[in-house]
Amino acid sequence: MGCPLMPKYIFKTLGLGLALVLTGAGSLQAQTYPDRVIKLIVAYPPGGGNDTLARLVAQRLSTTLGQQVIVDNKPGAGGNIGTEQAAKAKPDGYTLLLGFVANMAMTPSLGKVGYDPLTGFVPISMVAQGYQVLSVNPTFPAKSVAELIAIAKAKPNSLNYGSGGTGTPLHLVGELFKLRTGTDIQHVAYKGSPQATTAVLAGETQMVFGSVVATLPFVQSGKLRALAVTSPKRIDAAPDVPTLNELGYPGIEASSWYGLFAPAGTPTAIVARINTEMVKLAQDPEYKQQLNKYGQEAMASTPDELKRYVKSEFDTWARVIKTANIKAE
Repeated sequence: MGCPLMPKYIFKTLGLGLALVLTGAGSLQAQTYPDRVIKLIVAYPPGGGNDTLARLVAQRLSTTLGQQVIVDNKPGAGGNIGTEQAAKAKPDGYTLLLGFVANMAMTPSLGKVGYDPLTGFVPISMVAQGYQVLSVNPTFPAKSVAELIAIAKAKPNSLNYGSGGTGTPLHLVGELFKLRTGTDIQHVAYKGSPQATTAVLAGETQMVFGSVVATLPFVQSGKLRALAVTSPKRIDAAPDVPTLNELGYPGIEASSWYGLFAPAGTPTAIVARINTEMVKLAQDPEYKQQLNKYGQEAMASTPDELKRYVKSEFDTWARVIKTANIKAE
């Protein structure tokens, strides 16, 4: 495969210096912003992880910005509908987007979408990151990743893993695992991630990449066996579970990340104002604890850091999608 697919990025949550200079009209605009309600678009349905995080952010920003921030759910087409609407909104700082790894770095490579994640938005700040746990049914003979890979290589295409659908993050993490380990493992698409987890619990599939918050309760009850996490370092919620990197399988770091974006052309002064509040928010102990309950780590970044990270993620998943020949359904 050549060079690693997944370059490492470290987002600083303390002492961030935003290299944005507010002068002239931009400074004046920042002083008066905001003077009305701000809309935070979520391109997915109410009740899911995207929506939950957006409401936490909106509640906190409403307080710190002094104006109400409302969540506007615009689901459909795998996140494409809401994301396109956000990209085409007036760039005045009153429409924001909670971007997700799927709609900002994966879906555009699966087929035609009505927005460009790299040029259609101004990055504001990283918001949060969560990771996946590679788990198997306890009756499956592999007790380690090495044993799992050995079985997969001894009997190509005899093993399978489930996901919440073709082209979803957990599907693509599985494909990344296959590419980096040189294994042939079949993908089984279900209607959603809960159904994929149920399948491995029932022994219909052998393995699954699941979110930390959805997987660990089953691991702790003995209904699943955790083999590894996709994080760059061990996670606090499961300190006994090794990372794939430390097990000798580099380049399989993958996260379900979230970032805050505005339509391209949004004034730099406004971006700087919101960024300042997001940096403060990422350091708030209560907010961090709230995110931890959902398996997420509070993050912050400069706009430029987020811009580089989105480009890196876009390139990574475009390569995975092309190599695995995945098409949108």
